[in-house]
Amino acid sequence: MADPETPATTPGPVTISSSSSERAPIIYFDGASCFGHHNGAIQIELAANLLMPVGAAVRVDVVQTAHLRCSVAAALALREALDKALAMFKQGQHQPAEEIPAMKN
Repeated sequence: MADPETPATTPGPVTISSSSSERAPIIYFDGASCFGHHNGAIQIELAANLLMPVGAAVRVDVVQTAHLRCSVAAALALREALDKALAMFKQGQHQPAEEIPAMKN
């Protein structure tokens, strides 16, 4: 029997509930408007640009889209995921574009 006080050396895979993925919001942002930390929690404010017509001109309004709060460990995991996604993006930039067929069989 495993000792509950001693963490496993190789944790098993994380199982994500399929029912939660349907309700999870999609968060879009153009940038991080500000960031900081408080009581050990990382705080990042995400913002998006809105284009607002003003006569013949356009005004850019910035609105907060999310208030991201997480532990340091979660922030490091997020940074690792972002670094890996950016590396995948860069690798894809060096490959020729794949043609999308007009019809599928």
